[in-house]
Amino acid sequence: MTTVLKIGGARAVDPAGALADVAELVSQGEDVVVVHGGSTAVDDTLEELGEEPTYVETPGGVVGRFTDERTMEVFEMVLPGKLNTDLTEALQNQGVNAVGLSGVDGQVLSGRRKSAVRVVEDGKKKIKRGDHSGKITDVNADLLETLLDGEYTPVVTVPMLGEEKSGGYTAVNADADRAAAAVAGALDATLVVLTDVPGVLEDPEDDSTLIETADDPAGLERIEDAAEGFMTKKVMAAKEALSGGAEEVVVADANAEEPVLSAVDGGGTHIAASALPDEDADDADAETDADGEGENADEDTEEATQ
Repeated sequence: MTTVLKIGGARAVDPAGALADVAELVSQGEDVVVVHGGSTAVDDTLEELGEEPTYVETPGGVVGRFTDERTMEVFEMVLPGKLNTDLTEALQNQGVNAVGLSGVDGQVLSGRRKSAVRVVEDGKKKIKRGDHSGKITDVNADLLETLLDGEYTPVVTVPMLGEEKSGGYTAVNADADRAAAAVAGALDATLVVLTDVPGVLEDPEDDSTLIETADDPAGLERIEDAAEGFMTKKVMAAKEALSGGAEEVVVADANAEEPVLSAVDGGGTHIAASALPDEDADDADAETDADGEGENADEDTEEATQ
């Protein structure tokens, strides 16, 4: 079995337990790919540099990061630089032969670059240009499988390799949950998404309202109705993973005892591939150009959010 583990970047998420579980799974002969984000660290670094992160609201009411050129430079420093190195180092200290990769390396994560997004400012719909984000459409599964076959554990993060409309490539931002979903789908894996809550809760203030399973469309609809805020994006990523070929998606608590092992054994919220409606065709990914000039504007700015 292959497990793709998404470790979040929120301040409340401690990765130590998850990394210990990765070491345990690897020692048992299981294949594991770790995918991580780091939006909090990026925002902290921007503020240390005297700059403010920019967030925008789409016409659909989704709040996402706007990644301008300077923010993209910080992403490149923080995610594949410090955070990826720290996680890879920690796994090495757990006896795991980890290999750190950004999506640019070997075209692990690639797709079309978006240079503009649809936003709402002062109640008016506008096109905001200069964005450095993209939608992941391709995963180099061969490279990841080669590493796994060699008993290496890949540790993957953005940026992704964004294909320019005019030709060539640019390193651009992409949502880490959706990156993990793309990897899990490409590897036909189980996706475990660790966050700072026990799973999808019907009442966000009450852990006893955890939705444990969804194995049919009605169950998935119940989860979608319950998801709020950041959880909405994780449920969207779960649907994408399952549509792409993942066996199962689990959303669970990163700070639980043995968080990954307990999630695989039944903890958290489990969403099965059978929960997807037959007609599900990733409608949330429908993209349109901003204007007659064909700019890559897209109202789904959550694709550019870490």
